[in-house]
Amino acid sequence: MFEDQSQQDVESLMNSDREFRQLYQQHKKLDKKVADAELGVLPMDPDTVTQWKREKLAAKDQLQRMYDARTH
Repeated sequence: MFEDQSQQDVESLMNSDREFRQLYQQHKKLDKKVADAELGVLPMDPDTVTQWKREKLAAKDQLQRMYDARTH
């Protein structure tokens, strides 16, 4: 998710900001659910998968805003 950012910066935020860490972990869980559903490992109706994708994108956007605010 943070391919263009310093891993050290991301880890620093994970260690110092509980909200960032929780949101990051939620994003990772949603990412796994979506991937599993798309691979057929986790059978799920399309509406639920679409909702997960929306939640995942919202989490990613919020994480990026938090990262930018704390590193710039």
